[in-house]
Amino acid sequence: MKIFCVGRNYVDHIRELANEKPDQPVIFMKPETALVKNNEPVYHPEFTNDLHFETEVVLKVCKEGKYIQPKLANRYFDSIGLGIDFTARDIQSTLKAKGLPWEISKAFNQSAPVSGFIPVSGFPDPANLNFHLDVNGIRRQTGNTSLMLFSFTEILVFISTYFTIKPGDLIFTGTPAGVGKVEIGDRLQGLLEDRSMFDFSIL
Repeated sequence: MKIFCVGRNYVDHIRELANEKPDQPVIFMKPETALVKNNEPVYHPEFTNDLHFETEVVLKVCKEGKYIQPKLANRYFDSIGLGIDFTARDIQSTLKAKGLPWEISKAFNQSAPVSGFIPVSGFPDPANLNFHLDVNGIRRQTGNTSLMLFSFTEILVFISTYFTIKPGDLIFTGTPAGVGKVEIGDRLQGLLEDRSMFDFSIL
């Protein structure tokens, strides 16, 4: 299975990191070893002093496809979850400044905790989903999928132009503003339309 991630998909997040607004989806990938499921704890990696959370709505692919047409895109995912794209911000900043790839700051072990998934039919409007992250009981991120630069459809069309997607693949669709540092001992709770999706600790 593959884990696709979309960067710079919310304007406020682009601004908070002083990045340029993209004219097409920014795609990177994580390996399967990045996944954390079932609210298992995440162990703070020793190689970073600036581990950031980035809360994201996650799509689960249900059908193989490539060169997907926009009018058919909604047939290729059948459930929605919530996840975190953990980022070693200090490492990422150093690599970006040198113009180097920054996979090691994004794709390391346990960098992609993900919740269980809810059928798309369980949401009145997937294009208008509210989601939140609380850290130690304090709300740190709030987002809505209507604010994405690139919709679920546009993301699927773009990814499938370059990669064949297959059932079980996951697509992290980008994070809103409010990303921040986590510390050992922190408790992270994610909500999607007020449904508790994940609840785990940093060890």
